[in-house]
Amino acid sequence: MDATYYTKECDGMSISLKTDYSMLFSSLSSSSSKNSSITFSSNTFFADYASIKNGSYGKLLKAYYAKNSDDTLTSSSTLNASTSLDTTETLAKIQSTTDSLKESADALLEKGSKSVFNSEEEDAVYDAVATFVSDYNSVLNATDKANSSSILQKTLSMVNTTKAYETMLSKVGITINDDNSLSIDKDTFKQADESTLKTLFNDTGSFAYSVSASASFINFRADTEAAKANTYTISGNYSSNYTSGSIFNSYF
Repeated sequence: MDATYYTKECDGMSISLKTDYSMLFSSLSSSSSKNSSITFSSNTFFADYASIKNGSYGKLLKAYYAKNSDDTLTSSSTLNASTSLDTTETLAKIQSTTDSLKESADALLEKGSKSVFNSEEEDAVYDAVATFVSDYNSVLNATDKANSSSILQKTLSMVNTTKAYETMLSKVGITINDDNSLSIDKDTFKQADESTLKTLFNDTGSFAYSVSASASFINFRADTEAAKANTYTISGNYSSNYTSGSIFNSYF
């Protein structure tokens, strides 16, 4: 049986759509223009969009994955079409925690009047380093749920860098725990020599500087993975963590 077609006039565009959805996501075959009118052939992606728009594509995916107990779908309005090994939630958490770690590390690296080492507040340096330690641990917790090798490799690099500073860190009351997280003892920290603290946290090439760089690398890898984490909503709109899919929505 031949497939049927219908034509839709939309903003000066004459679009012929094919209702045979067996050609899902087929490539563009031909196009022509005349008097500012653009005609798309039956095999354009607009036909595929129609199947997504009316929900039939979503139903097809649900029916397929329902057969596999390892791929149970929830009643959520969004079907995940990600090609990343990590979920959008995991990647968003990694992005957020690495942003915070870079911010707290960079705050320690500030010079001049903005430096915490020049603050009149008694616990300014300790509070800043304690925040840094907390943010560091948050990154480890977030990346612990990651599966992407690029993220794990950059996290391992940060952990190895920290271990290289283990002796010096211990002098200011910072301990590397068995799970690679950090803990800080306030009393020991308060008694530490200021020059040692500045060497660790306020110099170019210092521990804080290295961790800031590592946080940026991890964040970049998470961004790269997140770019793969695109989804189709059940209403047929294409969305992602970024706006790369909005071009499809703009046609309708």
